[in-house]
Amino acid sequence: MIVLMASLRKLLKAPTPADLAAIDPRSTPGLPKAGRKAEDPKAWSAAELARLGTDLAGLQERLYASTRSGEDRRRLLIVLQAMDAGGKDGLVRHVGGVFNPLGLEVTSFKAPTTEELAHHFLWRIRQRLPEPGHVGIFNRSHYEDVLIVRVHDLVPAEEWRKRYDEINAFERELVDDGVILVKIMLHISPGEQLARLRERLEDPTKYWKYNPADVDERARWDDYRAAYDEALTRCTEAAPWYVVPADRKWYRNWAVASLLVEVLSAADPAYPPPDFDVAAERKRLLKG
Repeated sequence: MIVLMASLRKLLKAPTPADLAAIDPRSTPGLPKAGRKAEDPKAWSAAELARLGTDLAGLQERLYASTRSGEDRRRLLIVLQAMDAGGKDGLVRHVGGVFNPLGLEVTSFKAPTTEELAHHFLWRIRQRLPEPGHVGIFNRSHYEDVLIVRVHDLVPAEEWRKRYDEINAFERELVDDGVILVKIMLHISPGEQLARLRERLEDPTKYWKYNPADVDERARWDDYRAAYDEALTRCTEAAPWYVVPADRKWYRNWAVASLLVEVLSAADPAYPPPDFDVAAERKRLLKG
């Protein structure tokens, strides 16, 4: 049974104008009393995630079933953005893992290839949009073209600045076509990022996750924050941004799973009515 508490859509919605410096990355908006009083918050979160996972799996099935006639084109697209070591991979593993993999498509957008650079910046994004009834997760997204591109001065300012309007138009097109668009920024602190990067250097099993370039990117922290503030402010015409404080991984997982349950519950996908006579089919089956 789905039980909704205080609206996380309201609590986590990015303010306008956005100001990440004013949001505490260790805060826990909307956390219920049981979570606040839990002796082991990680264990509490894991148990809650299992419960929420059942709800999400049921909502995913309803979403898929509702599109089988071809009239309902709705699908869920989760856009994840964060600073390096912000927890996108962990979130995909913990929260994305509760969905039925047959209807889940996860895309991790890396630096664009030569072929992708030959096209408009949204071209590669369009190739990975989920089909009706499916769930898509973008680990990084089209927002890299107003974030890293801006910070590293990869294209002229006049070019990346016009992309805000292009992104708004693109997202309006998606929403009008039935995409339930959920944009989440995982918000961590410089101190937490440092701790996570150090952990990768202290554990041989995590060396593969360490990228020396991440240290160089840390020096651009303020530049990235300014880029995020502008993107979160200017690109909200079709769908809001949600800022999830992510220093506490257990809270991050609970908050995102709860947010998705709230969003999909509000969409209220429904099982389609049968296009056959149930009673007649039951009799026919029993005769066989």
